[in-house]
Amino acid sequence: MSKITIIGAGKTGRGFIGRLVAESDTEFSFVDKDKALVDKLNKAPFQVNFFGNVREPVTVSGYEAYTWGDADFSDTELIFVSVCGTNLQDVGEKLRDRLVPDKKYCIITCENYPDPAGRLKEVIGMDNVSVSEATVFCTTIDADGIDISSENYPYLQCNADLLGGYVPTVDSVRPVAEFGNFLTRKLFTYNAASCIIAYLGWLAGYTDYAEAANDEAILSLLDKNYEITNRVLCREFGYDKQDQEEFALLSRNKFTDRTIADTVARNAREPQRKLGRTERVIGPMLVMDKYGEDTSVLEKTVAAMLLYDNDGEEAWRKIKSENTPADLLESICGLPKGSALSDRILSIYKKLSLTKGNSI
Repeated sequence: MSKITIIGAGKTGRGFIGRLVAESDTEFSFVDKDKALVDKLNKAPFQVNFFGNVREPVTVSGYEAYTWGDADFSDTELIFVSVCGTNLQDVGEKLRDRLVPDKKYCIITCENYPDPAGRLKEVIGMDNVSVSEATVFCTTIDADGIDISSENYPYLQCNADLLGGYVPTVDSVRPVAEFGNFLTRKLFTYNAASCIIAYLGWLAGYTDYAEAANDEAILSLLDKNYEITNRVLCREFGYDKQDQEEFALLSRNKFTDRTIADTVARNAREPQRKLGRTERVIGPMLVMDKYGEDTSVLEKTVAAMLLYDNDGEEAWRKIKSENTPADLLESICGLPKGSALSDRILSIYKKLSLTKGNSI
């Protein structure tokens, strides 16, 4: 196999990570558990097309693709792992059985999931393996066949402190110091904004994500939240005001870009995963509350998340059927019953329930 291997040939793995590696003119390989996908990848190259035709399509070729049964990591130095966070355990177990014990490896996880590097490192349990983590900003969507439609995002930021001295040979991989703060910044800025759009958009009856983002009422709430977020993140973490405002504006431009094909359902899926106390909505809400700021936009977003229902959300439906909204706020969000934030969210929840979400 090649010196660079990408585990997970899904939308992000092949359409973003694969494209970045291919653009660096470096040979690489894919490993994926889906044999049908592996067979398709080995038969022909695929193309990455960019939303809005902002640049010429990129043809990704010159790679090899393997299932786990054929995977050989004896020549590999750098491994990108682009799988759903819940699959990290399985990937770690498979790597533990296949990595060469006395060979140095660097692994970079490419999944927006809590502590993916730590989880994977623990499962692999080998001293010769460094595991770093990256955050993925690039939106990718399946197109025809194995082709991908993608945002034109140029690089992958990863945790510099976890690389174990390894210097990535892919120019578009950008090591970032103090990565924990960077992840929090991204989570509280990008991901919080995404939830506002997705769940309030669902309430308003939207299915297209950009259409929801451009709704006048939603956009007004979004801008209000950006303004407060920028202010409190600078106070809490010491970010430069102008830099944070530019960071938030990149987020706003991305989400309101009508040429980026995306859906409300994709961004709203699994609300139970996004409602944790340190996650993308409750986390920034608590920081805002700490500084006496207006938390009403995020309160309304949480209420919409509690109401959210869609096809394929059986796990969330089961959780809701077994718990009251107050129970969920306490057990998932970490907001005690009777607390001011919990009470305000429940009040909004009741109002939205009565109007069946027709008013945001």
